[in-house]
Amino acid sequence: MLRGIRKASANWLGRIVLAVVMGLLVVSFAIWGINDIFRGFGRSTFAQIGRTEISIDQFQNLYRDRLQQLGRQIGKNITLDQARAAGLDRRIVDQIMSDFVIDERARQLGLAASDSEISRRITSDPTFQSPNGQFDRQRFEFVLRQAGFTEGRFIAEQRREMLRRQLRDTIVGAPIVPKAAVEAADRYRNEQRTIEYVLFDRAQAGEIPEPAPEALASYFDEHKASFRAPEYRKLVIVSLIPSELAHAIEISDEDVQRAYEERKASYSVAERRQVQQIVFENSEEAGAASERIAKGESFDAIAKDRGLTEQDIDLGTVAKSAMIDRDVADAAFALKEGEVSAPVQGRFGTVLVRVVKIESGKIPSLEEIGGQIRTDLATERAKEQLNEVYNKVEDELSVGKPLAEVAESFKLASRTIEVDRTGKDPDGKSASDIPEAQRLLASAFTTDIGIENDPLQLQGGYVWYEVAGITPARDRTLDEVKDQVEARWHEDEVASRLNAKARDLVEKVTGGTPLADAAGADGLKVETKSEIKRGAPASPLSAQAVNVVFRTPKDGIAIAPAEQAAEQVVFRVTDIVVPKFDPESEQAKQLRQALNTAFADDLYQAYIAKIQDEVGVTPPSQTALRQVVTGQNAPADED
Repeated sequence: MLRGIRKASANWLGRIVLAVVMGLLVVSFAIWGINDIFRGFGRSTFAQIGRTEISIDQFQNLYRDRLQQLGRQIGKNITLDQARAAGLDRRIVDQIMSDFVIDERARQLGLAASDSEISRRITSDPTFQSPNGQFDRQRFEFVLRQAGFTEGRFIAEQRREMLRRQLRDTIVGAPIVPKAAVEAADRYRNEQRTIEYVLFDRAQAGEIPEPAPEALASYFDEHKASFRAPEYRKLVIVSLIPSELAHAIEISDEDVQRAYEERKASYSVAERRQVQQIVFENSEEAGAASERIAKGESFDAIAKDRGLTEQDIDLGTVAKSAMIDRDVADAAFALKEGEVSAPVQGRFGTVLVRVVKIESGKIPSLEEIGGQIRTDLATERAKEQLNEVYNKVEDELSVGKPLAEVAESFKLASRTIEVDRTGKDPDGKSASDIPEAQRLLASAFTTDIGIENDPLQLQGGYVWYEVAGITPARDRTLDEVKDQVEARWHEDEVASRLNAKARDLVEKVTGGTPLADAAGADGLKVETKSEIKRGAPASPLSAQAVNVVFRTPKDGIAIAPAEQAAEQVVFRVTDIVVPKFDPESEQAKQLRQALNTAFADDLYQAYIAKIQDEVGVTPPSQTALRQVVTGQNAPADED
């Protein structure tokens, strides 16, 4: 919208129109009051639950926190785009909304959690405890910083979570699924079946002649929609991304040398040591143990006497900065390999420390990391220049210059591609040079020729795009797709012949002929497949065929698709093995726990659905929802 205002004000007529519009805005201020204008009529509100109004910023922070939590669990950062592609966005939004509903109900019921209970919960959390099992304040602060929490915010979230859990436990309790349900689930999971079968593979279809022109034309007319050409759009794409901008930035050798001297420490690999420690209750015990070692007794023997295993005393291979207790760290890094320290008064008691192994630190040479430093400097300068270039590009676009021309004037890479919604060109090849293709194409196929589109923010920069042309979807002619039509016709013909042969065999068997005799008369081989279980692969059966096997009664005969396309399997169920159910077995206990958890979740979700109506929920608008899950502000004309 701002680009449009700048463009409109570039001539005398536009300035007159804008003056009139601004005059009307001044009048609206006088009539309706300036407060309502600046409040934006709730446009900063994501949703309202009861008396609680949730801002977009607040919900967006919670959404990103949940994504980060998931990322830490799987050991990989999850981007906003990846979350949407995996369908996580809707689940996370629903989860956060449910939490707010429960929070509102807890407030209405007057529930509260005491400070002492919150303190006990935090100090007893193993995440914040030192190796001796005591609460470690320094570790607590470190973990909170890593997670992006302040102490006050973390405590407030723990308080809310405790109330949610109390309310959930009150509603759900400890559900006990009936034994019959557990037994039924066990049978579903572990029942096994045996079949005898005949596979109709492609060879059984015989020689298939080329289709007559009339037959191919008729087939094409019946399946024309399957060969329809999709809509294609010609897109001009210009990116301003630090990593790309950095390629055009020259870094002198002097700058690299200077940065190396300034940053040498950050590129160095710190010395690491495998450290073991034995903690004593007092200095007297530590001193006595130290004297025993001085007389020739081993460190391991002292540990064994105290009932400690190697895992109990091992602190791992660590850098000095990674050790929480500074005094112990100083002692450990003053020892030689294999040496044991004198008693050290640490934070958690008096300790003896032994260094098992030393991995020397290393300061890389300029030759080794010069290339990396040059890349880092170029990227840093690119980030500094990015906003300046962005503003200049926007200014040029605001006066109506074509995107490709603007890109050329600022030496930005401009790409023109023609693709469908899936990113494939008219030849069926996937375009490989589309930045964050799913997101960009979704936007490009909702705009039109001549429409000014706000740039997408991604990879720390911006991507502009414009639609230069649209080729509407259309029916292709037979000549255009003849090879594809022939291949599809041939595949369908194979499937049709094999299906007919399979049906013929089934008719013979249902008429009283044993499967082996009926198959042998046609030169077919009967094979046996045993130990078939639901959800497990059972070649040559397809997953669909396995389902059919478990829907077929004993001695029943049926047809099902094989794992290879077009091929068919005719089978007879010869045996059904019902698993013996032992309610005390470990597997049954795990199954019962899973069913109890699922039942509790269903009951809890039903409760949430019920109280949503009672507390009153105003759901988010599509604009607010899109802003949260994409991280982009809504265009002004959508508000």
